[in-house]
Amino acid sequence: MRIISTRAVWLLLAAVTATVAMASIVLTPLFDLDPCYLCIFQRLLFLLLALFAALAASGIPWLTLTARLLFLVVSASGIVVATYQSWLQWQPADTVSCVSTQPNVIEQLIEWLGERLPSLFLASGFCEDRGLVIFELSLANLAGLVFAGVLAVALWTVWKFRAT
Repeated sequence: MRIISTRAVWLLLAAVTATVAMASIVLTPLFDLDPCYLCIFQRLLFLLLALFAALAASGIPWLTLTARLLFLVVSASGIVVATYQSWLQWQPADTVSCVSTQPNVIEQLIEWLGERLPSLFLASGFCEDRGLVIFELSLANLAGLVFAGVLAVALWTVWKFRAT
């Protein structure tokens, strides 16, 4: 007898990732934060994770499988992005920067999104700035932990409920 269903776990993952995305949106004006393009990209990844987790709970076989796979890929990508930003923040002041002469693909995407929906995607800060710190952890550190947590739960769910 199952205590929890795979659908319930995916809906919980959708709720958690949507809540993190919404928290990042609310915290920005509340604490007068200047999010960088990596912060905004992580926000976008959390929004995508919420969408993929909700689709994974749909019960439509091909959609569920595709959404689960995309969830795993995006959450692993989020770990990489958050870890890179955390590394930038751990360096001595004025030794590294995320700003380069040629914008990379992520910067171009965030710039494009920021032009269309600035309230959600406008990047105005620098990746190496720690900004808001909670329990000695920057928001990038916390995002990395959340990405790792949701990836672990998703992997466990895929393994535990592989027949459903």
